[in-house]
Amino acid sequence: MGALSNLRVLDLTQVLAGPYCTMLLADMGADVVKIERPGGDMIRSNPPFVDDPEAEAYGGYFQSVNRGKKSIELNLGDEEDRADFLSLVEEADVVVENYRSGTMAKYDLGYETLTEYKPDLIYSSIRGFGDPRTGETDRQGQPSFDLIAQALGGVMETTGQPDGPPTKTGPGVGDLFTATLNCIGILAAVNHREQTGEGQYVDTGMYDSMLSFTERAIYQQSYTGEAPTRRGNSHPTLFPYNAFETADGYAVIAAFNNNHWAELCDVMDREDLAEEYPTTAERLEHRETLRAEIADWTVEQSNDELVSKLEGRVPAAPVQTTAEIFDDPHVHTRDMLVPVEQPGADTEVEIAGNPIKMTETNPEPRGRAPLLDEHREEVLGEDADAEPADD
Repeated sequence: MGALSNLRVLDLTQVLAGPYCTMLLADMGADVVKIERPGGDMIRSNPPFVDDPEAEAYGGYFQSVNRGKKSIELNLGDEEDRADFLSLVEEADVVVENYRSGTMAKYDLGYETLTEYKPDLIYSSIRGFGDPRTGETDRQGQPSFDLIAQALGGVMETTGQPDGPPTKTGPGVGDLFTATLNCIGILAAVNHREQTGEGQYVDTGMYDSMLSFTERAIYQQSYTGEAPTRRGNSHPTLFPYNAFETADGYAVIAAFNNNHWAELCDVMDREDLAEEYPTTAERLEHRETLRAEIADWTVEQSNDELVSKLEGRVPAAPVQTTAEIFDDPHVHTRDMLVPVEQPGADTEVEIAGNPIKMTETNPEPRGRAPLLDEHREEVLGEDADAEPADD
């Protein structure tokens, strides 16, 4: 039993943002029914695969964000499939979709129509630029992906080295952060419905979410009148708070308050620096000189040596590869690598666990991602034998 085991969610989403949102709900116990267009979610065929893409049902992309869901295949443009969908809406708590604005209305399945079948329905959308119901702009209807959101929202402009080009983050934060915010919005709407009996529309735009994500750049622009830009691994108002090369890799040191700075200088055997630059303002003013001093010391230490010397005194950590993450006992103790079946391969694979930990209803991945249309009979009942209509 999960915390959301009383909720049924109809998941019309595909690719990353929407599926990640509904994956979080599934991990917390919600009954998530993934309603896929004919042929299925377009990322089912995306690599990587364990061995044979022809034999395996889907790749790691799909597996990671669709675990624990049920799948049925419906063509919303077909009259019978549309009727099946509406019958599911009548018993659902939440509908989530991430189509372009107006797509569901094209099938006469927009929010206003669905609330005729389920008056207290919570309807949630994830779009690049939000939905006109919550604020109409001329960008709505345009396609958007993670790269577009990161570009517009200030992430790329503030990521990368000062002398390098604007750079996207490695993880797809335009999708993942938007999805997480959308999940929060859905849960807030569920709580509101418990109190009032009222459903509502939940709307999260990727561009909007990136402005929230880059909150530091927003207040810096407002306070200083200057547009923040790339600073590499440094911080605009904290020092030292940076990555440093070591003898065998890189490590980060976060010694930005006075106590941590004094401790760092003591470990370096450079009490002279602590005495000469005792305040944050002085360290920021002379950050380039001080960074060079610290870098000269760190490059003589291995990652293990550096972290061992600073442990318990100054916040520090190695910059880990993914292989090192897989070897980290902390990760395994916290159940952050979860084994699941890979259909078509004679092995299990590991996917990222759920970071939300609860003492009574702990979220957890509830099995592998579904095969396409795997749960048709279970979800639709006795009349589910027919193949879905062609698109």
